[in-house]
Order: sequence, then C-alpha cells, then structure tokens
Amino acid sequence: MILAIYMEIIMAKASNTNRKPVIITFKPKDKRSTSKDKQEILASAIDDGDINFVTAETVSRQARPVASGEDLMKVGYDVNRYEAPILMANLTQAEIDKLKKDKNVVRVEEDGEMHALDGPDALAQTTPVGITQVKAPAAWPSSQGEGIKVFICDTGIDSDHPDLVANLRTGKSFVPTESSTEDFHGHGTHCAGTVAAVHNNIGVVGVAPYAYLYPVKVLSSTGSGQWSWLIAALDWIMSKKGARVASMSLGGGGAPQALGDMCEAAYDDGVLLVAAAGNSGPGNNTVGFPAKYPHVMAISAVDSADIIAGFSSRGPEVEVCAPGVSVLSTTRGGGYGTMSGTSMACPHVSGVAALAWGSHRSCTNKQVRWLLNTFVDKVGDQDPEKYGKGRVDANASSFWIGTPPEHTL
Repeated sequence: MILAIYMEIIMAKASNTNRKPVIITFKPKDKRSTSKDKQEILASAIDDGDINFVTAETVSRQARPVASGEDLMKVGYDVNRYEAPILMANLTQAEIDKLKKDKNVVRVEEDGEMHALDGPDALAQTTPVGITQVKAPAAWPSSQGEGIKVFICDTGIDSDHPDLVANLRTGKSFVPTESSTEDFHGHGTHCAGTVAAVHNNIGVVGVAPYAYLYPVKVLSSTGSGQWSWLIAALDWIMSKKGARVASMSLGGGGAPQALGDMCEAAYDDGVLLVAAAGNSGPGNNTVGFPAKYPHVMAISAVDSADIIAGFSSRGPEVEVCAPGVSVLSTTRGGGYGTMSGTSMACPHVSGVAALAWGSHRSCTNKQVRWLLNTFVDKVGDQDPEKYGKGRVDANASSFWIGTPPEHTL
C-alpha cells in the first residue's frame, strides 16, 4: 500500500493548555470533493494561529522559540510521498469536531504514548547467553550480517561505545526536544548491542556482528514517545536505500490506525518490521502495538532454559520467541549490563534476520520472514500464544539452501 505522510508537530504556548495531539487521516486527493490541499483543510479548522510547514529535514531538530506575536510554535513535516495523507497536529476539541465533520477527512485519532519495553532488573552475568541460544555463532561461517541495514527505533545509541562505533551509521531523531541520536536513557544502546555489537575481542558480541546500525530516536530520555514520532520514523526508514530491518523494542495500547497504515506501507516497501510483543503477561491476549499488526513480527521472551518469561505478553499475534531474560549487552557510557524484557528478545530476532539476509541477499523481506518462521526450535509446551512458531534458529535459517517462498499473512 502507498501512503502520503504529512506531519505537523504543534507545540502550544503555556496559555494553550486545552490542545491535545491528534493524527488526522484524509481521503486521497482524487477522492476528495474539494480542490483544497490537506494543509488548507487543516487551516480552515484552526481557530487561531497559522500553519507553517517547513522541510522534512527540520522535523528532528529542537523546536525553536515562539516568535513575538505567534500563538503556536509549529514544525512541519511534508514529504509528499504517499497517496493516503496523514497529518499530526495539536488541536482544541472544537477544531477536532470541525475536522470530523469535513467529508474529506477519514478519521481523527488521539496521538497516544508508546514506551520502551524493558522488564524487571536482572542479575549480572558474564556472557551473552542469548547469542549462543539462538545459534548465532554457528551461523557466522555463512553470514555475520555484513552491511545489512538495521534501524534501531528506540532511545538512540551511544555513539562512542567501543563495541558499537564501528557499525554505527547516521540516523535521525524524531523527538522534537532531542535533536541528537545520542542515547540519554540506555535502552536503545542495549538493544543495539544485541543486534550488532562488534566481534572485536572486548565486551560482548552481537547476533550479527557486522550489520550496520542506524539509530532512529523515537523515544525520549524518559523512555517514552508519541505514536506520531514512530509514524514519521517509518516513513524516513523507507526513504533509505537498502533498508532491511526496523527493530522496535517499544509498544503500547490504543495505537491509531494511521500507525497500522504506515506499518503496512513500510512492509510493502520491503522493510522487515520486528517488534517486542509487550511485557503485560502472563495474561492472555496481551500483545501490544505495533507488534499486534499483521505486517509486524511480534516477539515474545524466553529465559535461558527456553521457558516463557512471566512478564512476556501472550496472544495469537506472537510469531516467534527469543531470549529476553538477563540479557547481557552494551550500556550507555561505554559499559555493559543485563536487562530483561521483550525489548531484549526483539533485537535477537532482528539480528537473526540480518544473518539470514546476509546469506540470502536477493531475498525479499517476506522471504526472510518465512525463513525466521520456518527454521525454529520447538520449546516449552509449544503453546503458540506463548512461543509462536518457536525460538529462532540463526544457524538453520542462514545455511538453508534454495529460494525461500514468501511469508503469507
């Protein structure tokens, strides 16, 4: 599916406390009953202030001060790339009601929060057991993920970490108040190390030690962010030539349909989307967004004995599982430490995807997804709502010979 993205981050002055962030989806231009542009339709609903769109390159920069006489501070994002337009804005209830009545508007949804999905603290350990658990070292003679582009959608990555710097590439921040992709929280750095910490005889090694890491900041230093930031980030990832994997160790409930539309667009564009299932276990039907979408791989977490973690979300959306308890990886400030959560399971699968893609370079994302679903180890009680198809097997998926079929939804 092809979409059109229009992002508007509008930050109100202190006096404008009655505005709330929403995501507006318009009808495609050829389906609208008016010749007005989306920006004009939005402007007609605004009670005060102007709509000032700027280039896409400014979306990740720190918001500028409000100029004298301005009611609102606005940073626009207009890439004009897709046909189902989406726009984000801070609006009053009256403005929202006005837009909902416009027959050219499909829906107006609240822009809620998403969060990093790390679980309870874990005791320190000396080796990254998860790397051997998914059989990554056995796959390395076939592939070490050389040059496969993995986008870490998270809190950023420590740019000076000795186990990451060789694989780091230029990323982008979509957090309006944090222009740098530097990690001020630590979650993103930990996930990045699991994917591709360098094989350099220091610290730890990642699943795919020579994959390229792109920091995509969609969570702030608090570990939380807006859905609209992830929507904009996925659009940017699609613009990067050769983008292969988007690793999303984040999630939440009540995501807007606009996010589902963007996930579908990214998947159709060739990006493999991998997301943490969530830490809302042990209850049933607890998988969160974006993992809940059919175009996204939902990853549950197991411990070192391949038993489902108590915190791991369950549900029919779970596709495969991976280590997520007491996972040793890189930490901000050049260190190492352990964390638990489906956030830790997700990058194991992203790394295995990079290994499989490195061995099957002509494959599509749908073919790599088939490999990850097909070559698994059956673990635990094999309940698919806990373990999905099973725990990923990097060795089997990398060494398999032939042309894999495409995964079907």
